Amino acid sequence: MPDKSAPDRPWVMRTYAGHSSAAESNALYRKNLAKGQTGLSVAFDLPTQTGYDPDHVLSRGEVGKVGVPIPHLGTMRRLFQDIPLGEMNTSMTINATAMWLLAMYQVAAEEQGVEPAQLAGTTQNDIIKEYLSRGTYVFGPAPSLRLTTDMIAYTVNTIPKWNPLNICSYHLQEAGATPTQEIAYALSTAIAVLDAVKDSGQVDDADFEKTVGRISFFVNAGVRFIEETCKMRAFGQLWDEITRDRYGVTDPKMRRFRYGVQVNSLGLTEAQPENNVQRIVLEMLGVTLSKNARARAVQLPAWNEALGLPRPWDQQWSLRLQQVLAYESDLLEYDDIFEGSHVIEAKVAEIIEGAKAEIDRVQAMGGAVAAVESGYMKSELVASHAARRAQIEAGELKVVGVNSYTETEPSPLTSDLDAAIMVADPQAEANAIADVQAWRDQRDQAEVDQALERLQSEAKTDTNLMEATLAAVRAGATVGEWAGALREVFGEYRAPTGVSGAVGVAEAGAELTAVRERVARTGEELGTRLRFLVGKPGLDGHSNGAEQIAVRARDVGFEVVYQGIRLTPEQIVSAAVAEDVHVVGLSILSGSHMELVPDVQRRLLDAGMDDVPLIVGGIIPDSDGRRLEADGIAAVFTPKDFGMTDIMSRIVDEVRKAHGLEV
Repeated sequence: MPDKSAPDRPWVMRTYAGHSSAAESNALYRKNLAKGQTGLSVAFDLPTQTGYDPDHVLSRGEVGKVGVPIPHLGTMRRLFQDIPLGEMNTSMTINATAMWLLAMYQVAAEEQGVEPAQLAGTTQNDIIKEYLSRGTYVFGPAPSLRLTTDMIAYTVNTIPKWNPLNICSYHLQEAGATPTQEIAYALSTAIAVLDAVKDSGQVDDADFEKTVGRISFFVNAGVRFIEETCKMRAFGQLWDEITRDRYGVTDPKMRRFRYGVQVNSLGLTEAQPENNVQRIVLEMLGVTLSKNARARAVQLPAWNEALGLPRPWDQQWSLRLQQVLAYESDLLEYDDIFEGSHVIEAKVAEIIEGAKAEIDRVQAMGGAVAAVESGYMKSELVASHAARRAQIEAGELKVVGVNSYTETEPSPLTSDLDAAIMVADPQAEANAIADVQAWRDQRDQAEVDQALERLQSEAKTDTNLMEATLAAVRAGATVGEWAGALREVFGEYRAPTGVSGAVGVAEAGAELTAVRERVARTGEELGTRLRFLVGKPGLDGHSNGAEQIAVRARDVGFEVVYQGIRLTPEQIVSAAVAEDVHVVGLSILSGSHMELVPDVQRRLLDAGMDDVPLIVGGIIPDSDGRRLEADGIAAVFTPKDFGMTDIMSRIVDEVRKAHGLEV
């Protein structure tokens, strides 16, 4: 029977949005709020996330592509114009530069007449997962943890309704994590951060319970929604246990596992993309069906995200999926429907046992930071992802429309692929560059210099850096200048790739063996072992695809050169020349392919490497793929090309053609 009391309140409904410019994103936010969205989730572009201004060399092709460029206070004001920040719950997906974005948000709110204590929202600010999956880190683990600690201490005392840390296991699942790994690595991150806050002495013991209570999580939900339901129940039980036993939190409310969710984008397919709608619905059920483990906020991807950037209508469709579940179904009228289920309890216990064992392994290494620096966690994720890919290729893991039930009627949704996605404003980058240069011209440079000198000076001590950051915002500094000042103190960092320690295909079948023989034969004909450079140009940190290509290339016998993320075209070509490679493969998922690929191509030709085929993989619209191939790119691969060994065979074909060998 339904509970006779009033139904539960629905979760906060968001769509993850932001593109091109502050003005265009502001218009999109106000439209979404008018359609019934109940919170904002801001997507920032890659330069903003990684601490570069729009006119930096590494920003080329990336400005306004996967989010909105917000390099200075003027753009933050414009982003939230006519949106009352005192009434809003704003989630900002930002990590390495989280302190800077929170400071700008606070100042923009103060200019609206809103006191910091009134502000409610979340900064993701989980830097550890950036080394494992998303790749938008700037500094090494130790200084990054210091910035996170400073933010937590500041918000507890000044912005008490703010969630300063949103531990994000979402990207761990995207990188291949099993439910056990997702829980274990997320909770290991929480332990590392809370230990650092406690050790810093910036939060009174009396306030530490409140600190624990403001930690939130951002998780992923896959299509195996029963397993995902059990994962969330296990997450909650383990968090309650850790906060009680390790940190002595006595108030049950402060031990509550508070989480938001975006459901899985890894499983969205380019083939028969209409199937993604039911996948998204099933994934949403995994985090809403269980009342005792229900998400506090939900944002859903759009059906066409494997094709490109969703349009406003696509985002509306995803919002309506939430609204139908919350307002038309009877979901919110019942107590927890899984209480007393032996099946659920057994699965939860199994996940908890595995997660505890993995947490203990990480703690024995010295904790999450040590497990990142050693490459352990990254290698485990790359290996898990490789195992999943192998299951799909072997048909053991069925993906409808991809490796099973591939026969299909023509889809009216994708009859015009170019119209099925939104294209970012091609003038966005030029406009952002002009804007940031005009901003620099109108400010008091002496005041900016003084603020940045203060920031650097205090970064060399253990002073909380939030006040110095606020001063830099008010003076008119930019995100690139703030990050640049700290780079001079903290240095930069390159995380382990995890590729060298990952096991690819343990037992080679006939298909892989045949490709391996072709690689070896081609090498013999050319008098050397074939060398394959896998490159990640620009700021795109989504390295999962590049890592899997590198692992499979090694499996078939290539000598693989993979230096990780965030390289300029010049650096990639220099490595290709130095290593005398036979093929270069670029992985780009941020939409910057039409700027960066031709640049690499031109530099290869200038270096005399006209016999080195250039191939590209990523989220590349059909029309762009045709243009690239017409301009001489040897092959373009997109998510529909799921057969990794088939991709390797095609690459061998291109190497042989480039050297005049029979294919």
